[in-house]
Amino acid sequence: MIDWQIDSWRKLPIKQVPEYNDQNHITQVEKELSIRPPLVFAEEVRRLRKRMADVAEGKAFLLQGGDCAESFAEHNANNIKDSFKVLLQMAVVLTFGSALPVIKIGRLAGQYSKPRSSPLEVIDNVSLPSYRGDMVNDMAFNDQSREPDPERLLKVYDKSASTLNLLRAFASGGMADLTKLHEWNLEFVRGTKEAEKYKELADKITFSMEFMNACGMTPENTAQLRETEFYTSHEGLLLNYEEALTRKDTITEEKGWFSTSAHMLWIGDRTRNIDEAHVEYMRGIANPIGLKCGPSTDPDDLLRLIEKLNPLNQPGRLTLIARMGSSEVYSKLKPLISAVKKSGLIVGWCCDPMHGNTVKASSGFKTRKMNDIMTEVKGFFDVHKEMDTIPGGVHFEMTGQNVTECVGGVYEVTETNLADRYHTHCDPRLNATQSLELAFLLADLLSDNRNISRKLVSTAC
Repeated sequence: MIDWQIDSWRKLPIKQVPEYNDQNHITQVEKELSIRPPLVFAEEVRRLRKRMADVAEGKAFLLQGGDCAESFAEHNANNIKDSFKVLLQMAVVLTFGSALPVIKIGRLAGQYSKPRSSPLEVIDNVSLPSYRGDMVNDMAFNDQSREPDPERLLKVYDKSASTLNLLRAFASGGMADLTKLHEWNLEFVRGTKEAEKYKELADKITFSMEFMNACGMTPENTAQLRETEFYTSHEGLLLNYEEALTRKDTITEEKGWFSTSAHMLWIGDRTRNIDEAHVEYMRGIANPIGLKCGPSTDPDDLLRLIEKLNPLNQPGRLTLIARMGSSEVYSKLKPLISAVKKSGLIVGWCCDPMHGNTVKASSGFKTRKMNDIMTEVKGFFDVHKEMDTIPGGVHFEMTGQNVTECVGGVYEVTETNLADRYHTHCDPRLNATQSLELAFLLADLLSDNRNISRKLVSTAC
């Protein structure tokens, strides 16, 4: 990386970034951010990199989920707690089904910006800059709200710091205690089919915990029973913010630069051009990174991107996040997996069943259908099964709030229900019941994979 500098991305073309009217103002904000404390630490990043290597090798499963776009208005302790609890529930279901460690990464504490398909939004013949997330501007449709405001970067830092503080407290302060499985449910989930399945699973784990307790292993003397590792991630879209929070590790002797805005960053499908700024920045940081791969991804281009982003071919460095859509997951994903497998390049594979399945309901709301989401997940596993490769994880958008944004599922959200509790600032999210439904589907798929592996081992013996 001798040809990489922390600001070398500034010399290259860049997409999906705002145009600030006051360059002196944005420069001052960047300087202020550069002297603020890091949000995450190098040792945490290194630990996650090891965990992601396990994902790439099939020794762990990745659960990555959270808001499509965090908002200042919905930033409060209850919303953070509820999303954390849903991810814990999903992780327990997946661990039980797969017999694998589940690596939990939240789309939290930094996911405040969003790429847009058009730089302008038109309503009633009035054209204004598109809403690009609270990190950039405001949803209100007027000139002042839609003007990019540099001060929002500082507010994102403050909100992210408080979110991380709370998440660390939840992860190590007792909320993850396995003896409290039954307390993780949310009120609006109670009484559903998925809640009953979760209760049955919790009863089985509680029985196992009682046996372990009799053997002398309790949450008081075994940290793994009362604590959990939890990491954060977001799309690294606003590179001036990322650069300001990129630091060298001053504690160990490891060389290199670490993004301290999150444990993991990813490159979006719209910004993955190999000769542009986002790839340039990402290739130089030591964090594990993700790369979104949509249906337009060319196998040869993907190989070149992998080699540029992970030149040392290190396990855990790069995760490919496939977002093909339910109708194209098989035809578009198979050539990519085939090319990577033949190349010998080491990557993790993750399924994003959300972004390729966004549709507009007759009511005008953007939505996603649970059947499409489930179909893409199944297709992702089917392709990996056929190719004899590892389906390493899932990346999805969810919330612990009782929203009605995605259609279908056991909660039976219909298109006519969408207006009831449609609160998203950008894309539709799964609610807690729909997230649990997805978790049980994944658990079944992972259990099938485990049974197939056992049969192969038994036959070989």
